[in-house]
Amino acid sequence: MSAVIIDGKQIAADVRAEVACKTTELKEKGINPCLAVILVGQNPASVSYVTGKRKALAEAGMTDRSLELPEDISEEELLKIIAQLNKDSSVHGILVQLPLPKHISEDKVIMAIDPSKDVDGFHPVSVGNMMIGRPGFLPCTPHGIIVLLQKMGIETSGKHAVVIGRSNIVGKPVSILLARKDVNCTVTMCHTGTKNMSDITRQADIIVVASGHPHTLTKDMVKDGAVVIDVGVNRIPDSSKKSGFRLIGDCDFDDLKEKASYITPVPGGVGPMTIAMLMVNTLEAACDQLSASR
Repeated sequence: MSAVIIDGKQIAADVRAEVACKTTELKEKGINPCLAVILVGQNPASVSYVTGKRKALAEAGMTDRSLELPEDISEEELLKIIAQLNKDSSVHGILVQLPLPKHISEDKVIMAIDPSKDVDGFHPVSVGNMMIGRPGFLPCTPHGIIVLLQKMGIETSGKHAVVIGRSNIVGKPVSILLARKDVNCTVTMCHTGTKNMSDITRQADIIVVASGHPHTLTKDMVKDGAVVIDVGVNRIPDSSKKSGFRLIGDCDFDDLKEKASYITPVPGGVGPMTIAMLMVNTLEAACDQLSASR
């Protein structure tokens, strides 16, 4: 058996193309979807992520109100900027790129964003809406995983999904989304406190790996034909690369692709979907404003 490699780049491109079409329609109605991405400092990984988001905004025809702020900006000043963006009706979405410098509380910053502009889906109001199935912004990476499964036509109803990782950004929310009635999986969450993890993962029809550690999931831990979604992004040294490193996921891709039925590569799997779903959320925020104005 050789797994189908899920092309996250292509699926994300299709999603972004749909967003671009709908953005054009909104503009004809006088609404220009606008996202403010706030970057504090120059963390190389964060700069790369923000560059990708800004490129996607341009491609979708959305207004880019991104801000690059110095690393030593005070927490108070950052909160003032967020408050100003909350009041600005021309800004539909606000995203503060994490991580933040240590002197700034990420919780305070997330709480400061108006839930109606929380396109990252991190505010407790957004998380609560997701938990009880109310309309609201879904966190981008977990939502992107669900869309990948749907676009690939992978059967999920009644399947056993195992999630490895319990972070607030991926593990917990993707567990909730997988268990929703429209996806309908039976979900088991594994983490650092899980004993005999292999016994659990070998029962899984779908495995989402979001541990943050290379080789968390190996060939002996999965049954034949399982679907493997790898969320991890890890840098490992590679002298053959100009950068001196290469990116790998949390699973042993080369071995698993011979045993799984579907698998996501790293890079090019889940990552592109995160930005695509951010565009979806920004569009939704703009549509909500149009509906409210009627």
